[in-house]
Amino acid sequence: MARHRSAEGDRSLAVGGDLSGIASTGEGATNVLIQADQASVLPAEAFVRMADLPPPPRLTNVPLYKGLFVGRVQALALLDEAQEGPGGAVVQAVHGLGGIGKSTLAAHWAATRGAARYCPVWWITADSAADIDAGLAKLATALQPALSNVLPLEARKEQALQWLASHEGWLIILDNVNDPAEVQPLLARAPHGRFLITSRRATGWHHLATPIALDVLDQAEAVELLSGILTHGGERDLDGIVELCTELGGLPLAIEQAGAYMTQAGITPREYAELLADHPGTMYRDRGEGIDPAHTVARVWHVTLDRLAHDPLPGRILRILAWYAPDDIPRALLGHLFSGPELISAVGRLAAYSMITVRRDTLAVHRLVGAVARTPDPDDPHRLPEDIAQAREQAATALARALPDREVFGLWPVWRMLLPHVDAVTYQARPEPGSTLHFLRKEAALLRVTLAAVARKIEDLQRALSESVRELGEDHPDTLTARDGLAYGYEYVGEWDRSIPLHERNLRARLRLLGPDHRDTVRSRRDLADARRWPQTYTSLPRSTQQLLDIYHGIPGTTEDER
Repeated sequence: MARHRSAEGDRSLAVGGDLSGIASTGEGATNVLIQADQASVLPAEAFVRMADLPPPPRLTNVPLYKGLFVGRVQALALLDEAQEGPGGAVVQAVHGLGGIGKSTLAAHWAATRGAARYCPVWWITADSAADIDAGLAKLATALQPALSNVLPLEARKEQALQWLASHEGWLIILDNVNDPAEVQPLLARAPHGRFLITSRRATGWHHLATPIALDVLDQAEAVELLSGILTHGGERDLDGIVELCTELGGLPLAIEQAGAYMTQAGITPREYAELLADHPGTMYRDRGEGIDPAHTVARVWHVTLDRLAHDPLPGRILRILAWYAPDDIPRALLGHLFSGPELISAVGRLAAYSMITVRRDTLAVHRLVGAVARTPDPDDPHRLPEDIAQAREQAATALARALPDREVFGLWPVWRMLLPHVDAVTYQARPEPGSTLHFLRKEAALLRVTLAAVARKIEDLQRALSESVRELGEDHPDTLTARDGLAYGYEYVGEWDRSIPLHERNLRARLRLLGPDHRDTVRSRRDLADARRWPQTYTSLPRSTQQLLDIYHGIPGTTEDER
């Protein structure tokens, strides 16, 4: 039973049972909301239609960002350009690796540029559909405070949607969207405003928003950010700051975490880098004062991997890739360990959450992502020591299977492509004789000896050709022979693009001097044909070696049938 007595004391209203709704009493039409044994008096302004409700002046809830803001000139310009466009909904999705500064960029743009153009400017933490609903309900309350305690969340969310649908000139920031599908209903209901979305998801925006990929800071910007943090309270010793920024890979979150730690501990960038090298697990997890425990590099990527955890393969692949050099990792390496659509899907999901970058036939992993992913932590299910040890062994196994015979003609490009990854996986290793890591280290050492010898031989061939041209002329038979020798040297190490011009030059000379039927002319024609044909004629090689040579020669997606 809900009861309401008027202020005059001579009227009352009693409602029993499960009835709910709004009742009006007396000449002045006092409006009473009846809800589950509770009665609330609604003021007249609560009944203004949402379409007729103007926003309070300068209404905003954008979080205040107190840190330094550097760089991002291009991203800010893209936001300006799109948001200034004419009419209709403008939806932009800033995406990138966790910790790269998406929320900071959105907050900075909204506070410094958006607030002067739009009202309201409303920030919604959008980790889930429930969070979006809660953010919209808070917007309704801010627009119409009379409803703050009398309407349920679902009703207030609907009020906010009605207001957005009937007004222009507002900006909604949806921060940290996990699934583009969760914001689609909101975008469909509000066709006249401006949305700025941040997300780790790089895919799924093609039909909803204009994507803006956010990259790491360049070296100068990273140094500016870290030095600004360290010198905020006065002069500081910045010894080693450039090297540390390189090690942190220009990631703003890592720079801010390092800056807070150094400020608190009173150490230099070089000393912090030494701690990072000696105690990576601790340093990726620890923070200085003022840093949210959830916003450390280890924790941010832990959350991302949690979202992929229903399928263990993406995590396994990331731990394997973490042992290689950061850039130009041939996708064909993974084919030695996994196969089928599961591999393609796992790589795609890591790329979708910006944990790796896919560049046609190669992959890249941010150096700090790799460093964290290969640092064991018994308290992190994504970095258990036994899993990381297994990943290193798998990374070495894939390389050992991919390495061609050093004596096979023309396959040295594969070696040069894989050597940085061999160095990375064997770095600081003390492998036992007979192990895969020991094999890789031995092969890499032998290759370097052979490379040095061949490099000296090619230098001798280059010198011999130059001297023959100078002493005997361009078309002397000895000069042509010297040119042939240099071309064969280039081909031995797989430098076909350097051998082909030499063969072409000799063929033209012999056609002119000896005629088309001379045996030397015929040999020149055959040498040129072989050099041009070689990258497409290695069908006898293992499939993985063919793929690696395709990458080197820039042959996209070549199949055996096309060869």
